[in-house]
Amino acid sequence: MAASATFPDMEFWFDFASTYSYVAALRVETACARAGVALRYRPFLLGPIFTELLGIKDSPFNVQPVRGRYMWRDLERLTEKYGLAWRRPSVFPRNGILAARMALCAAEKQPAFVRAVFEANFAEDRDIASPEVLCDVFGEGGAEALQRAQQPEIKAQLRANTEEARQLGIFGAPDFTVGTELFFGQDRLDDAIEWARRTPPR
Repeated sequence: MAASATFPDMEFWFDFASTYSYVAALRVETACARAGVALRYRPFLLGPIFTELLGIKDSPFNVQPVRGRYMWRDLERLTEKYGLAWRRPSVFPRNGILAARMALCAAEKQPAFVRAVFEANFAEDRDIASPEVLCDVFGEGGAEALQRAQQPEIKAQLRANTEEARQLGIFGAPDFTVGTELFFGQDRLDDAIEWARRTPPR
């Protein structure tokens, strides 16, 4: 989306393994377009942040089963509320590193690719760590994006995104930022957009 002449950009921070990022990813583009707020997609990796902050190498929803049970039921309610397809993935969390790298190579196809990867994971129960699956959901140009995703500069960019997320104080996903203002959770999407609408342009 082109930069807005009126409002500052809003950045959408997400991890492809994140359940709540799925809900946000399928809503954010339409919501921002309706409000006239420019949107930037910022894939990053939650794994290193969870390891640093919580000392775990798994999803907190797996480490804390009571929290996990709530999350799965909450996702059923949310996807029904927003009319989104839903199938609980048979593997959770799935490795989203390659998908995140490909998202960085997607250029104008980035919004559609991001949505397609989330739908593959959380509506179709497909393995988003698979290069074949990712090329399929990417469509035309997928092989080229896959090849570019292996390049050192793309790997470095994803690491830089993750470090920037850490510096912003991000501790989960999804998140929305307007400048240095942080909004955590898919339920803060409207709040982030409203903040962007009343923030002077940079």
